[in-house]
Amino acid sequence: MTRLRYENVLIDLAGVLYDGDAAIPGAVDALARLRAAGCGICFVTNTTRRTRAALVERLIALGFDMAATEILTAARAAHDLVAREDLTPCLLIHPDLAPEFEDMPAGEPDAVVVGDAGDAFTYAHLNRAFRVLMASDSPRLIAMGDNRYFADEDGALSLDMGPFVHALAHAAGIEPEVVGKPAAPFFEAALHQLGATPDEAVMIGDDLAGDVGGARDAGLAGILVRTGKFRAEDERDPDIRPTHVADDFAAAVAWILGEET
Repeated sequence: MTRLRYENVLIDLAGVLYDGDAAIPGAVDALARLRAAGCGICFVTNTTRRTRAALVERLIALGFDMAATEILTAARAAHDLVAREDLTPCLLIHPDLAPEFEDMPAGEPDAVVVGDAGDAFTYAHLNRAFRVLMASDSPRLIAMGDNRYFADEDGALSLDMGPFVHALAHAAGIEPEVVGKPAAPFFEAALHQLGATPDEAVMIGDDLAGDVGGARDAGLAGILVRTGKFRAEDERDPDIRPTHVADDFAAAVAWILGEET
């Protein structure tokens, strides 16, 4: 009888289950084994270059068994915040993410929403967002994440949304509202979806700060995998200590299932 270390697992996507256009070796089978063990699963991602539907389509094509209802995205969290507070956003996002916000109201924007806009992070777009913030009596800068960089499809590191969010925040003299990882409410939303408490759950990610640090701050355990954006110096960080470090997702699952010490 397998002795589970944790009954609920939060899983990052890019850099953990897949890199570029390929599943990370062993990841498809490892996810199936986690399901067979009866674990509750929630995929949590700050990936903001694709809609949730596009993410599911891509992951199924790579061989993973998953449904859209299992995925919690930072883009959806930003959308729901904007809708809940009746804001009119100035969107600084990747063009492929636009369908997630097609129901947003038109008109003079009173908030700025930032995702990983990729090549759309131009001076003109950033300056427009800056002017929206400066024109407001109560400026709102809503960030889908605070990630500094990510492992791009060519395997090299690329700038993520965090540097651009902080540039706008610095210029406007305000604090950003982060709705994706590492914000605690994002992890709490995943726990709520699973019907779990923090001590019953573990986060698997390749981002020391966003995945592991955010999870630990929210009261969860955190497993760092040596794939994706992982760098050797992450294991020597003096401030963020993972609960466990695994070579990859398959090794992380084996540890959760009690098969590895």
